[in-house]
Amino acid sequence: MPYTQRRRTEEPGGSSDSSRAERELSPQDPAERARAICLRLLTGTPRTRKQLADALAKREISDEVAQEVLCRFEDVGLINDAAFADAWVESRHHGRGLARRALARELRTKGVDAALIDDAVGQLDSDQEEMTARELIARKLRATRGLERDKRLRRLAGMLARKGYSEGMALRVVRQALEEEGEDTDGLDEGFD
Repeated sequence: MPYTQRRRTEEPGGSSDSSRAERELSPQDPAERARAICLRLLTGTPRTRKQLADALAKREISDEVAQEVLCRFEDVGLINDAAFADAWVESRHHGRGLARRALARELRTKGVDAALIDDAVGQLDSDQEEMTARELIARKLRATRGLERDKRLRRLAGMLARKGYSEGMALRVVRQALEEEGEDTDGLDEGFD
């Protein structure tokens, strides 16, 4: 094959190429096509039922066929939102240090049911969450040395807030870490409420 022809066929064309390939390779039966889409998506990473339903809708699979396939996948255990939520909480809390609030927000965006979210984030207790916050602050504290006290407080508490920690916990943990470093923390509560 000449170079120009080969290059034209091998250039990535984005989603239109993958959609065209999916239509050409997938069976004509909508249920078979839906199963193939779900299996392909589940191969790379676990997904929630809502994520798969959205993917099927995007590929113009009827709601009736999508529900039938998704129910079957749940019946055989290929889709399990409770297990997904538990694994997500475990991974994101230990890996990124996210607090319960941030984890719940992420799971909501993935379409996990509120009761399942409550169960999953309920695995983390306040002591464990505070210990993780202390570890995050200990790692970040060194990078803020040399800054004025109030600026350090804002940066460290802001980092915890972005990870979903409550303002009260963030300020308490940062204040204790600064005190352990010998920083004067008198009057820190003023202006940071």
